[in-house]
This record gives sequence, structure tokens and C-alpha cells, in this order.
Amino acid sequence: MSQVHVINHPMIQHKLTIMRKKETGSKDFRELLKEIALLMGYEVTRDLPLMDVEIETPICKMTAKTVAGRKLAIVPILRAGMGMVDGLLTLVPVAKVGHIGLYRNEQTHDPVVYFCKLPEDIHDRLVIVTDPMLATGGSACDALAMLKERGCQNIRLMCLVGAPEGVARVQREHPDVDIYVAAIDERLNENAYIVPGLGDAGDRIFGTK
Repeated sequence: MSQVHVINHPMIQHKLTIMRKKETGSKDFRELLKEIALLMGYEVTRDLPLMDVEIETPICKMTAKTVAGRKLAIVPILRAGMGMVDGLLTLVPVAKVGHIGLYRNEQTHDPVVYFCKLPEDIHDRLVIVTDPMLATGGSACDALAMLKERGCQNIRLMCLVGAPEGVARVQREHPDVDIYVAAIDERLNENAYIVPGLGDAGDRIFGTK
């Protein structure tokens, strides 16, 4: 069974509270999401392997640590997942970025794929999938399945807020994928929105309705 990591750092929780407020505008919402993604990125990449390298400081030579060649890819689920990419790229500027486009059918609440563009060597990389809201889990599970079809074996899912239903579905369908969230909320409502949640993340990021 995959592990669920709730990253409850005080600064993440503080910024998330501001994002939840209905009066928070798109500019502040985007900036806060970027900041939280950067902070969460420290935990998502915490176990990257290190190796020794010989360097020379202004004082002397020394043996120091560097990341041991682990290649990363960031794959946002469009469109809201894009809001988390810049924060992760600030942390890992050399990461490659792919895109998976999914939208939710308003009647069935099921995801519909409309775009997929990934790095050619995606199967060789640690893949971090980003989507602010883990609601029903449908979009996340479809995106994870698409990545596995392309040979990806090391995938992590990074979300801002999760619903218990979505977390359980990802664990059931993809027990090898660890989930990282800043909060797990109460439930889904009849329209498959997270309660209390923060509304439609895509609309709040881009100022649309």
C-alpha cells in the first residue's frame, strides 16, 4: 500500500489557510500555490540519493555531497497542476516537464483526456505528478496509468488538498505511488468538490469561471 504523507509544516498550513479564503484573489492564490509547491518539494525529494564529490572551497579541498544523478520529471495535470510547476522548478531547475491534459465531465465526473506530451526518457526519471486537488481521484489515476503505460516505475503524486475518497482510490488503483498532500479534508459533496476545500483551483489560479 502506498504511503500518504501529510506535510503539516506551519508555513504550509498558514499559506493554505489564506488560499482557502474566498476573498483571496488570483494573483495571491497563484503566488501562494507556487510557494507551497516549493516547500512541499523539500519533502517529496527528501530521499534522493547522494554521492561524494571532490571540490575546492576558497580555503581548501574537501569531499562534499551532491545528488547522485537521479533524473526528475514534473508532470502537471492540466490545467490546475501547472500552478505547482514553477515552485518545483525553483527547487530542481534541471527537471524536465511533461503535460497531461484532463478535464472532468460535468455529468459523470469522470476525467476525459485531451492532451499528453512527455519527455522521451520519462521512463528513466523519478516523476512527480502535480494537481492541487485530489477529489474523486479519477484524473490522478488516469494520469498515473498513462505514465505507467510509458514505462514509468518511480512516480509520486503531489497535491495540495485531498479528499478521503480520492486518496483511497489512488491507493487502491496505484498502491505503488506515494501521495503527498498539505491537507486531507472532510469529504466530497454531491458535485464532487472537496469540502471544505478551496473551490475550483483552476478557476482561482487563472481567474476564470
